[in-house]
Amino acid sequence: MPRHPVPLGFVFRSRAKEEKAPADKAPVTDSKQPRHPQAPKGRPTPKRSEAQTQRRSVANTQTTRKEAAKRQRDERRVQLERQRQALASGDERYLPVRDKGPVRKFARDFIDSRFCVAEFFLPLAVLILVLSVLKVAQLQNIALLLWLVVIVLIVIDSIISAFRLKKQLDARFPDVPKKGAIPYALMRSLQMRRLRLPKPQVKRGERP
Repeated sequence: MPRHPVPLGFVFRSRAKEEKAPADKAPVTDSKQPRHPQAPKGRPTPKRSEAQTQRRSVANTQTTRKEAAKRQRDERRVQLERQRQALASGDERYLPVRDKGPVRKFARDFIDSRFCVAEFFLPLAVLILVLSVLKVAQLQNIALLLWLVVIVLIVIDSIISAFRLKKQLDARFPDVPKKGAIPYALMRSLQMRRLRLPKPQVKRGERP
């Protein structure tokens, strides 16, 4: 039987319909659907349950941080109260770092067990200041002389105290670091006995 030639245009139209058909059956999406405010751009909007879970996670994190900060403040307050009580009682467990250790304790006891010229500096300074204010030449000269005498006595007494303390520290604590103990003791000697912290634990004249 003779074959009838198929028109070329009919073949191209058929293929075009076949390629177009799947595209026509693609699901239609609503481009006007609002995007969730918490959803990042270019990503699908999270479900309501996922969004609620995220909000709860953020809230729990903030609460945890607040609780941790509050706990730290409470612990700091308790620590400061313990230090205050330790400064009054001499309890080594809760003293500040600068006051801890047997070397620092011995240095405090050494100063507290003796009279120091430097501890009388404040009342003497007030007396000298009053004398210098008075418009009397003799009193002003006495005030100037007292200044010189007090300063010289403090320097001499501090040198002697430092020498004796160093000697006793070397004898009692030969293998223990003693850095800063001498300045620590001299600074304590400048304070009046009743104002010293930690409070003195030995009486005057008592051996430390």
